[in-house]
Amino acid sequence: MATLPHPTLAFVTDRTRTKGRPLADVVDAAVDGGVELVQLREKDLSHPELLTLTRELKSVIAGRALFFVNGDVDAALACGADGVQLGESGASIAGVRAKSGGLLIGRSVHSVEAAVKAEGQGADLLIAGTVFPSASHRSEPFQGVGLIERIAARVSVPVLGIGGVNADNAASVIEAGAWGCAVITAISLADDPRGAARDLKAAMLAAKPGVRTA
Repeated sequence: MATLPHPTLAFVTDRTRTKGRPLADVVDAAVDGGVELVQLREKDLSHPELLTLTRELKSVIAGRALFFVNGDVDAALACGADGVQLGESGASIAGVRAKSGGLLIGRSVHSVEAAVKAEGQGADLLIAGTVFPSASHRSEPFQGVGLIERIAARVSVPVLGIGGVNADNAASVIEAGAWGCAVITAISLADDPRGAARDLKAAMLAAKPGVRTA
């Protein structure tokens, strides 16, 4: 089973927010700049459309980063992805585990209670948010790095903070106890996705890590 580097920089895709550039080009540049996990999150696509895109991105990533597919276990398996990301109220982790074999399973969470539950059910990693005000999730209240501190104190699996994370605040997420950071806008809308990823990774590496047991 694949493992997550520490700290991990994850890029969550949104093909509608790339400044008109092909998503594959943005992903390629992001990985080249230091992204270590790419999560394909395109909820409006049909299964056949998603499968086509998973195969394209898997080819572009070419083993340089872990590749997760959001929600669609069949697409993740078909393209040889490393993992699948489930929503907080998404599919059963046990059910996905039985079907997926060696895939890593992530769960998105928004509270300590959900995080503890997901770990108990066997999640390999958690993506927790919303940490800061987010252009991608305007309707979701942000909870600050305190959310990361509270979750990191209660679970032992890796936690990635998401929501409004950028090069200016990524260090605070790591210092709060996160294993890493997940971003959308900070890379997808950057003029230079490669440079944006490089700056994010540098900020994370310069942080004083919080207490983690993973």
